[in-house]
Amino acid sequence: MSGDLWTLWSNAPRPQQTRPPRPLKGIALNKIVFKSGEATVLAKDGQFTDAMPEILVGCVDGPVGHAFANMMGQSAGHTRMFAIRACNQQVRPATLMVPKVTMKSMAYVDLFGGTVQSATADAVLDCVIEGILPKDQVNDLCIVSLVWIDPRCATDANLDHKDLYRTNYEATKLAIQRALNDEPSIDELIANRHRIKHDMYDPEA
Repeated sequence: MSGDLWTLWSNAPRPQQTRPPRPLKGIALNKIVFKSGEATVLAKDGQFTDAMPEILVGCVDGPVGHAFANMMGQSAGHTRMFAIRACNQQVRPATLMVPKVTMKSMAYVDLFGGTVQSATADAVLDCVIEGILPKDQVNDLCIVSLVWIDPRCATDANLDHKDLYRTNYEATKLAIQRALNDEPSIDELIANRHRIKHDMYDPEA
């Protein structure tokens, strides 16, 4: 190759080599950032033990984690608690129970921090055992559970604690499952737009 040809060849632009995009450092493809779900399980006849938890599930370094940390402060009548199965048995993922109703009596606090706390904690742990929540991510996730207890439960002399446990266990487990499955889907919601109405509002009344 002559000197002139060599100079032209050596100075010619080379095609750019393309490489597959690298995943962003520290971000897992299966990272759970923000998932929401709710469920309602009705009481048996004669009881006020309906359960209707609203759930957020997400990574501790994301918006759910920030909400979780911000809710750690206490306010009168709205005590938040970790979900524990027993003393020294806090469940994973860490779960913060937040009351929807202002707690005005020790009887209500006892229900929130007793029967309902037990049901919530058992539901979270069983979700891990059954593979609904990924076991390999339990220390990277947190859950916020907005908990409903009918105020009449605190004054009901015939309160069935087993039914209060049942409804909250089933509803919490179902809400978590729905959250991780993105249920109901937008297609289901659109299909039901004019078929399903709110239980406490009748547009035709």
